[in-house]
Amino acid sequence: MANFLAELKRRNIYRVGAAYAVVAWVLLQLTANTAPILDLPPWVARTIVLLLVIGFPVALVFAWVHQLSPESGTLGRASTSKLDWFLASALVIVIALVSYQQLAPSQSGRTAESQQAGVAAARSPATPSGAISIAVLPFVNLSSDSEQEFFSDGMTEEITSALAKVPGLIVIGRTSAFAFKGQNQDLRMIGQALGTTHLIEGSVRKAGTRVRITAQLIIADSGAHLWTENYDRELSDIFAVQEDIATAIAAALRVPLGLKPGEMLISSRIADPDIYEQYLRERAHRRDSSRGIPATRDTLEAVVARAPAFAPGWATLAGAYRGDAVAATARGDFKTHGLLTDKEEAAARKAIQLDPNYAGGYSELAAVQTRRGKWAEAEDLYKQALALDPNDYVLLNVYSQTVASVGRLKEGLRVREQMRALEPLAPDNPITARIMLFNGQIDASIALLEPDLSTGVQRNLYLAQAYAAKGRFAEAADTLLRITQIDRRSVEDAARLLRSAPGKTDQPAKLPALVGELNFAYAYVGATERMLENPEQAAREGNSIGVQMVWRPAAAPLRKTERFKTLMRNAGLVEYWRARGWPDLCRPVGADDFVCD
Repeated sequence: MANFLAELKRRNIYRVGAAYAVVAWVLLQLTANTAPILDLPPWVARTIVLLLVIGFPVALVFAWVHQLSPESGTLGRASTSKLDWFLASALVIVIALVSYQQLAPSQSGRTAESQQAGVAAARSPATPSGAISIAVLPFVNLSSDSEQEFFSDGMTEEITSALAKVPGLIVIGRTSAFAFKGQNQDLRMIGQALGTTHLIEGSVRKAGTRVRITAQLIIADSGAHLWTENYDRELSDIFAVQEDIATAIAAALRVPLGLKPGEMLISSRIADPDIYEQYLRERAHRRDSSRGIPATRDTLEAVVARAPAFAPGWATLAGAYRGDAVAATARGDFKTHGLLTDKEEAAARKAIQLDPNYAGGYSELAAVQTRRGKWAEAEDLYKQALALDPNDYVLLNVYSQTVASVGRLKEGLRVREQMRALEPLAPDNPITARIMLFNGQIDASIALLEPDLSTGVQRNLYLAQAYAAKGRFAEAADTLLRITQIDRRSVEDAARLLRSAPGKTDQPAKLPALVGELNFAYAYVGATERMLENPEQAAREGNSIGVQMVWRPAAAPLRKTERFKTLMRNAGLVEYWRARGWPDLCRPVGADDFVCD
């Protein structure tokens, strides 16, 4: 054995092995770091690893055969050179780094960068230890007609919604899952970016009256398939297929469905597949800003006329009415707002009547009662909806705004954090920055909004408010002028006031009227009480949602006035506070009064 080891040393086998190990490790690190940037398919990395493994014994054999010895060709005694010391040191460093990677504490709770288009960063969800989390990736449309993609997307969303009803199962939201649509990415990388333990992928092929759906359940950290199935059915059986897929996945994960006898994950169904397709198509169109909401509303009215027992259709129609009602309020058309809100309420109540286990009806009715100042009823309705669907990102979005509107500002931020866990790849919503402003987190709000360079109303409105709160009035004015979607004259008037700030006008009544939340500019030119005009008018017209403006930094002096207290009483908030608890910035004084900071 001693002679054999000496022969290995004389033929430089140790030197070749060490050099090969160091070079191979460097190549693997380069591959691991550049593959996501260059969008290389997974087989490239696998091929490099395979070649390096195969090449190792080949290099050793080559060294033995050719006797890598001094150039003289003699087989003299091998000596330790500087190269040997360098290779030994490099090998020790490689071993240390590999050991650290394997033994270091996990960093799974930290922010992870994602290379997806349009996604700046991927936040790992705050998944409890041992919890099962899952993401339903967009099912691939294999139909001959590319326009059928709305159908495959609809199947993805329906299965996501069904799984979200399973207790104890954390389901990542649509926005984050759809960030990987059309991309051939390594599933392990996707699982890491989403922070999930499992992934679902599949395909949909629709031909005539038949549909073939393939679904696979995958373990995220290994890429191994845990379950797979093909469903070849008639379109009239599409709801049964969705139910079968969701229940089979829950069974494969060994997660109890938590259903009562006779209950199903998908309870609302349409008998006519053509009407269901129309519903899916219009729901997809509502996300397309190039189409107006009225056209979608008209079509949804036709859907519920043909399928009057379909609860999701009624709830979606209620949402369409809500969109138009909010737009009418922005125009100052409170009469139209009232008519549409009545229609919204009727549609929401119809959805609840048809399916008491469908969260959408409760959330839409809660939105109605919020605007009408029936805060306690709205809170109860939101809690009913969340009990049925606690992972609904859209529902949590409106709920966070509602609790912030009534002054529960810290709770509003906590709900936003819950949303972030469900949508780790979704761009930060400007509403988060707005609620940060309500909480006095002005610098954090600025940091959140500045990277977004869009001309969107919310981004620029809230960023301008944050700049103004910091005394950066010129930047606030420039930011407002980026807005293109609302009354241009009002935007320019608000920017003009900010350029004159700080100041104090002698005639506040003669200042130009500012639309909506642009009225924050009044605070910086000595006309603070004019900020109450819009929410006061809205409250008189039966729309109390505008009261959330009073929690802005610029409104702090107003909260000490009797005019503010009157608005809170007229909006129904004081009655709500006495029944459900006082908000973060206010407290009762005596039997009939209160003060706010």
